[in-house]
Amino acid sequence: MYNKKKAGIIGIIVTIVILIVLVFLSNLKLNSLSYIENAFSTIIMPIQTGYTYLKNKVTGNTNFFTNMDELKAENEELKNRNSELEQSLRELEIIKAENGTLKEYFDLKQKYTDYQTIPAYIISKDISNYSNIFVINAGKKDGIDVNMTVIADEGLVGYVISVTENTAKVQTIIDSSSAVTATINSTEDSIVCKGSLTDKLLKATYIPTNANISEGDTIETSGMGGIYPKGITIGKIKQAVKMSNILDRYAWIEPAVDFDKVETVLVITN
Repeated sequence: MYNKKKAGIIGIIVTIVILIVLVFLSNLKLNSLSYIENAFSTIIMPIQTGYTYLKNKVTGNTNFFTNMDELKAENEELKNRNSELEQSLRELEIIKAENGTLKEYFDLKQKYTDYQTIPAYIISKDISNYSNIFVINAGKKDGIDVNMTVIADEGLVGYVISVTENTAKVQTIIDSSSAVTATINSTEDSIVCKGSLTDKLLKATYIPTNANISEGDTIETSGMGGIYPKGITIGKIKQAVKMSNILDRYAWIEPAVDFDKVETVLVITN
């Protein structure tokens, strides 16, 4: 009876020992496998990376870099094309401006068919508190001479005061030293229009005592004075100013020509 009990205890102890050994061996095996896996990864990963690169090279995955080169080349080509288009646009703008100038010349000559004229355009403006002078791109070689009348589409600009071979200076009618003998279109009364540079207006003086002047009356050149031909529009009366002495009355005239915007002119040669 005792021996049987002792044998049972020994069996239990052996069983426990065997289980412990199995657990130990199992853990030892897992750790060994982890070490082996780490070593395998360290050795194999560079090889696998190289293989993957070669595979991508063969299969065309490196086309990204090739495409980048192609995109750079296309971008450069587009830049060059854009520069060419900009240059063409500038040339078209120049042609358009030249055509516009030629049309203005044609319209002017059609309007003033009674005169022999030379077309020109303003290349500079000398404007101050006392003077208003233009320089045009026509001179002696074109047949321009001193005292020739200069007109624009809207009316009288001024007259030539000096010339060079290729250019001419034009004193405008709003210059403070300018004076034009004129006629009130509605009454045929003669007046004198002087430049004032006051808001670019002309001052009408020497108005006859019996003259009836009204705002809006058109003023034209009278043909007297030896410079300006008769019948060229000067402007319109903007304001009639009454004075205690009727001999001192005067009027402000708004020129027909916008001297800030005028660019194209005709010089009357006859």
